[in-house]
Amino acid sequence: MVRPMFRIEAEVDKERRLLLRTLLRKANAEASPELRGLRGTPDERETPLQVWALAEDGSLAGGLDAHTWATWLHVNLLWVDDRHRGAGLGSRLLAEAERIAREDRECVNSRVETWDFQAPGFYRQHGYDVVAVVPDYPPGVKEFTLTKRLG
Repeated sequence: MVRPMFRIEAEVDKERRLLLRTLLRKANAEASPELRGLRGTPDERETPLQVWALAEDGSLAGGLDAHTWATWLHVNLLWVDDRHRGAGLGSRLLAEAERIAREDRECVNSRVETWDFQAPGFYRQHGYDVVAVVPDYPPGVKEFTLTKRLG
């Protein structure tokens, strides 16, 4: 049996990354009827969702960066300035993102990743359930994945 020869490279290549993503999406759609069903629908693409809280002077008091995809809200970042913590601002940002996702984008679920020193308790207080814990990611830290049914 003759084995094909390959040249292995380890370099950052934007064009190959885009090609890789395209090829993987195609393979996934061929293998999964559910992903195939997303083709050509608004749910196929990740749509950005951002919510901002501005202080009276116009400075950023807090913000939430997320995206929606396939009836899911995915919270990427949520931050509140130290001066405004404890006043419910994070809760308001999260609630508004969930409302937009549910009412305007027909999302039925939400997910977030957070580290043990950040906000797993905050998300639990808002109805999120822990579905995964990754120890030592990064070393000495636990990463939590939490989900919530919107509705």
